Amino acid sequence: MSSTTAFFTQKQGELVPSPHARGPWSPDMLHGRLLGGLAARALEQRHAEPGLHFARLTVDLFRNSPMLPVTVETALVRDGRRIRVADATLSTEQGVIGRASAVLLRQSEPPDGPQTLVTPAWDEPAPDGPPAEGPGWKPPFDLWRLTEWGAPGPGRAWMRERHPLVDEEAVTPFVRAALAADFASPLSNAGTDGLRFINADYTLTLARLPESDVLGIEATGHLNAAGVATGHVTLHDAAGPIGFCVVTAVANPAGLGGR
Repeated sequence: MSSTTAFFTQKQGELVPSPHARGPWSPDMLHGRLLGGLAARALEQRHAEPGLHFARLTVDLFRNSPMLPVTVETALVRDGRRIRVADATLSTEQGVIGRASAVLLRQSEPPDGPQTLVTPAWDEPAPDGPPAEGPGWKPPFDLWRLTEWGAPGPGRAWMRERHPLVDEEAVTPFVRAALAADFASPLSNAGTDGLRFINADYTLTLARLPESDVLGIEATGHLNAAGVATGHVTLHDAAGPIGFCVVTAVANPAGLGGR
């Protein structure tokens, strides 16, 4: 990861966005992936504990947000012997823009015996060179597209964070996975003529945290009916599959407003 300008600077309890925190849809709109990253960061800083693993993160994206300072508040919902649940709320001066819920599970020895189904590693090696830049919006992260946008079949990509999320803090494996998970929507919901669905949420599930700074995302399912879609992807690191992400989305014809 580069030591260049972070997406946010922390000032008096607020997270002030940098110019490259904007998304591809409007020059005055925060990129939705960053909200999941900020929620994961706050939940990890305030509720992590050795031996407890972040197994699930659900991020609800209530509304598109202008480039305004963000605050993140968290609350411990349940703290049991093997399960901890914590929530996060993300707000700007205009109100609540999103929320998140995390489930942490106590790690232990795995049960004996083979599983009836195990997700295989995909056949895409981790990238060993710089990504190629295409036309249009330039993402503020490294992106290796393994399939062309709009091509029939499962979408595939590798990605890597280029900037810190907040100040000069290192991006942790959990935050890295939360940032990457938002890419599940364009990969699983893309049509041959572009992205015609806008995601309302995403749920990331992790068997383990990523061990490499590059993360692979492979679309593994999509369904839609009456303007409502659901899609899912498998997430990989350089060593193999690590988890899944499911998104729900609503039809968003060209020219229609946001969430």
